[in-house]
Amino acid sequence: MSSEKKYSKFTTEFKVRPDDIDLFNHVHSSTYFDYVLAARFEQMEQYYGMSMEEFLKQGYGWVVKTAYVDYKRPLGLSDYFTVTTGIIELNDKGCRVEFNIKNKKTHKLCCDGWFDYVLIDNQTGRSMKLTGKMIERYSI
Repeated sequence: MSSEKKYSKFTTEFKVRPDDIDLFNHVHSSTYFDYVLAARFEQMEQYYGMSMEEFLKQGYGWVVKTAYVDYKRPLGLSDYFTVTTGIIELNDKGCRVEFNIKNKKTHKLCCDGWFDYVLIDNQTGRSMKLTGKMIERYSI
């Protein structure tokens, strides 16, 4: 994937819920993936002008091809935190989305990383090329 273009970043706020907590009394490592996906779903509607529901109705889906997370410090019960995401690379079949999660109270980084997403045709389950309209929407 390669791109010289700069893309927008967006931030969504959440609160740690009791069911996010693991045996060590902090957010389970896999839950951070859920936070990023929840932020992206919200941001698709709010900033890109196409909700995930609309996207799915059109027969499209995003599949995670690769995910990288670098954990720095844990979040605990009832912590408020922000998830900032943004496309950093866009190609004909997908994109790389960078993210960071910060504790709102301390402003400290809890984790950061990236996801490589591939666009799929929901009918066939196979990868497909982004449409011109998608590229336009995601290029903000």
